[in-house]
Amino acid sequence: MGQNNIISWSADYLLNWSDFRAESNPAVFEDAHSIIKYRCTWIVNSDAVGSQIRFFIENVDLTVEFYPLLSWVRRSQATPQLLKHEQGHFDLAELFRSKIKKQIQSVFDEKKFPTRGQNSEQQKQFAREDSGLMIAKEVEKWEKYLSEKQEEYDKKTNYGQIIEKQQEYDDTFKKLRNVF
Repeated sequence: MGQNNIISWSADYLLNWSDFRAESNPAVFEDAHSIIKYRCTWIVNSDAVGSQIRFFIENVDLTVEFYPLLSWVRRSQATPQLLKHEQGHFDLAELFRSKIKKQIQSVFDEKKFPTRGQNSEQQKQFAREDSGLMIAKEVEKWEKYLSEKQEEYDKKTNYGQIIEKQQEYDDTFKKLRNVF
């Protein structure tokens, strides 16, 4: 998927039904489904510790992304109320983003990891590869956490049908946009 097929969370942008481009799935209960993931970036640096090169991970950053080509809605059910609920999934991921970013960075703070490779170029390449695997493992863990929170959101609001519960979430999400 190209970058133009991903929407990064922004306080200035609300999802539209036109952002849901996948075909709906007749075999599932849901009337809409949003695919939302975290994208992580980081910097890998290295130090010589004695005769060994060790790498470390710093400046971890996290972005919440919505995937239009994987997200869908049953067009017959595409109501403003359901769209607001789906926006809530996107907002919920953003709500946890800062906490998760700090948690991921804390796993790597002040730690140095051994490198593999015969020379400095190989060691740099392996450090990038190994750091990517380490970060992916952490992001996967937190995406599982997000998935649990998304399910809880769906249950508590009955997919946006329990207006009072949906409003409680919406009030929390408004704070992300500094709109009161």
